[in-house]
Amino acid sequence: MKYRNEVKYVITKNQAKILMQRLNLIMELDANTSEDNTYLIRSLYFDDINSSSYYEKMDGILFRKKYRIRLYNGDDKFIRLECKHKHNNMTAKEQALINKEICSKIIDGNYDIETDNEVLKKFLIDIKTRHLIPSVIVDYQRVAYTYPISTVRITFDYNIKSGNYNCNLFDNDASLVSVIDDSLVVLEVKFDEVLPLHIAEVLQTIPAFRQAVSKFALCREVK
Repeated sequence: MKYRNEVKYVITKNQAKILMQRLNLIMELDANTSEDNTYLIRSLYFDDINSSSYYEKMDGILFRKKYRIRLYNGDDKFIRLECKHKHNNMTAKEQALINKEICSKIIDGNYDIETDNEVLKKFLIDIKTRHLIPSVIVDYQRVAYTYPISTVRITFDYNIKSGNYNCNLFDNDASLVSVIDDSLVVLEVKFDEVLPLHIAEVLQTIPAFRQAVSKFALCREVK
């Protein structure tokens, strides 16, 4: 695994609009965005019956990990299983593509799955040993920018909603509850070793306070 720097802020939509206009001049939009330069992300997070992942986040535990299954733009032909590792301000991800049949089995609690994929194998072991269960759906729109040097990725997440009491990842009619003020945006800055100076200077033009905000935790608090 390769750990990367990850810094988060909460800014207003007006600040986000100004910042995106400036980033348009020096970075590229994510190639997978739709015509309006955004894409929809829906993630199903897993936790144990004691909500360990949630409380580890709230308690600021330096070493932690959590699993999620993620859809993009509602496309059930591209489903990604991810294990996100957190070490202070550094993050790393293990990920694997899974099909809808496997995903549905996991959601239904049927873990009799044969696989050669190492990430899925670890996930199934953790499900059985840590008694992980589907925890909460997290829904939001994202605008993403990329830059090749230091593999910079800057994302703007808004309309963040919790799939309250419904863990069916494929339910397009799921009841969703907003977990953050509509005027606010979560800004995430990720990079390998050093953030290029010209990008750092652009980010500094917008007043923002660093926050350890977690979309997972915000959505869990609704339940």
